[in-house]
Amino acid sequence: MATSPQGVPYEQLAHYVNADGQCIFTRCWAPPTDIEIRALCLVLHGAAEHSGPYDRLAIPLTGCGVMVYAHDHVGHGQSQGDQMDITDFNIYIRDTLQHVDVITSKHPNLPIFLFGHSLGGAIAILTAMERPEQFTGVVMTGPAITVHKKLTSSLTMNLLRFTSYWFPKHELDKINPEHVSRDPKEVELYRTDPLVWHGGLKARFVAKATAAFQQIQNNMSSIEWPFLILHGDADNLCDINGSKMLVERAKSTDKHLQVYPGHYHALICEPPKDAAVVIRDITSWIVRRIPENATKPDDVHYRD
Repeated sequence: MATSPQGVPYEQLAHYVNADGQCIFTRCWAPPTDIEIRALCLVLHGAAEHSGPYDRLAIPLTGCGVMVYAHDHVGHGQSQGDQMDITDFNIYIRDTLQHVDVITSKHPNLPIFLFGHSLGGAIAILTAMERPEQFTGVVMTGPAITVHKKLTSSLTMNLLRFTSYWFPKHELDKINPEHVSRDPKEVELYRTDPLVWHGGLKARFVAKATAAFQQIQNNMSSIEWPFLILHGDADNLCDINGSKMLVERAKSTDKHLQVYPGHYHALICEPPKDAAVVIRDITSWIVRRIPENATKPDDVHYRD
């Protein structure tokens, strides 16, 4: 039996097998048995991290009747795959759509939302572009939509292409934990989390992600589905201008950018009082968009 990168047999872990035969680790947070399931939400984490910390968002959602699922992207956390390397960004989209199919087959006829943070925001956008009619809404925190300022020159981009082709696993800049949150406790949790990739972002990964961001920008005007973006204006990891661009260009009539002054990148990991406001804003946006007639199927299983 295949084992996770941590050596745990997948027969002991919730997972699905993707099209490449890799085991993708999954999580599920179910509402209490006395609360009716009214909607589904799939959480998509950011680069170098994993799905575990999103329980702080998932648990409040379950209290509102939302069944929450998540997975560790290939090459992340407890999923198989070369760590922080990807040959095709569409693999993230393909795996996400497969997970969507898994959970909607378990809970048919329920509205489904996507939540994506950082790189997960880019994945959520491209996933919703693939199936624009399937998702009731998309929520993003600090989404990665534009390239880092360091990569804006043609010389730098050419160097990145060269490096990603000849030295795909070459490590570039590391994510600075100090830029993740203003809360020192959260910074230390991130710094010491064994499931977080603490090395540099690999060249091929950066090149493929950069191309995906350009794909999003090229197709923003086709977006018509409802979405909410939440972004800190002191975010040093993902440029807020990408979020502003998406709100400006998308055709959606239900779209909003919520800016939090002085907040860093991981909004739900900011100091407790600030994080609570963000989580409340996310939860209330989703709940307000659950159709009133959305009820659980008779055969639903509350605990997977």
